[in-house]
Amino acid sequence: MRIVLIILVVLIVLLGLVFTVLNAEPVTVDYYYGTVTIPLAMVIVLATAAGALLGLLAGMGSVLRLRRQVVRLRRQVTLAEKEINNLRTLPIKDVH
Repeated sequence: MRIVLIILVVLIVLLGLVFTVLNAEPVTVDYYYGTVTIPLAMVIVLATAAGALLGLLAGMGSVLRLRRQVVRLRRQVTLAEKEINNLRTLPIKDVH
């Protein structure tokens, strides 16, 4: 399993190197405060990383909401279990 992982990492690094060599042309990126000239591969990597970060931030809202729901439901389960234990310890009265 370790050998497969090492081979996979080496292939990914080689693909990254080939990608960088094939996209080494400089491009000009214009933004609000000026311009910068960087390699195309760097622009693509930065744009992908920014998209992944924004995706993670967007997903965190639903993750946090679900965690709050889990906490609330665990409290309800704890209260229900306490109530069940209290009802089990009550003596049974026979009414005739």
